[in-house]
Amino acid sequence: MKKLFELINKNFDSFHFLDVFRGKDKQELPIITISREKGSGGRPIAFLLIKKLGGSWKVYHKDIVDEIAKEANLEKELIEEVDEENVPLIEQMIDNVLGKEYMNLSTYYKHLVRVLSTIGNRGHAIIIGRGANFLFPDALKVRIVCEMDERIQKVMKYEKLSQKDAIDIINESDKKRTAFAKSLFQHDPRKAHHYDLIIRTGKKVSLEDAADLIVNAAKQRFGGR
Repeated sequence: MKKLFELINKNFDSFHFLDVFRGKDKQELPIITISREKGSGGRPIAFLLIKKLGGSWKVYHKDIVDEIAKEANLEKELIEEVDEENVPLIEQMIDNVLGKEYMNLSTYYKHLVRVLSTIGNRGHAIIIGRGANFLFPDALKVRIVCEMDERIQKVMKYEKLSQKDAIDIINESDKKRTAFAKSLFQHDPRKAHHYDLIIRTGKKVSLEDAADLIVNAAKQRFGGR
């Protein structure tokens, strides 16, 4: 677990929250959130963005975020990396989004929200899933979708499954992701108005094309930061 935290912490070494916050509105922190359908290519697109954006941008996917949220010590160390004077800013952001509902969340959800908030407030974060677009309303919010037939083919190919099993996994994933966002943020992640940019990958829009579209949008939103 310690190695995991050290790996995550290295993501922050070259960039400090105060570098963006000092003299700027905290809402201008460069954050990209990626909501995606299983089989749409959302995760590989996020890693393509790293190559194209360069600099201090880092990807935070479900596995990393969940691991920290489940381990109290990792969460504590992560939060301690934020200067004490800025911890209230994170608390205020959580309150602005969830208000009194935060107190009604399960212990795990509380941990998850604090971890996401801390990662986001470091800036230059590409956060995949976990409803991050609802937590960071001023981030560049992206949704990646794909036609069902193509999703099935991709899942069959990359996870080496039968067509039936691929369909079952996709349907179960869609249900879980929708239920998660509704449970934590009371929003349906499938609705278009929650996003700045929705990209349908497929034969006419490759993963590379999708990454380029997001990079252009990020440069317009965040400039050279």
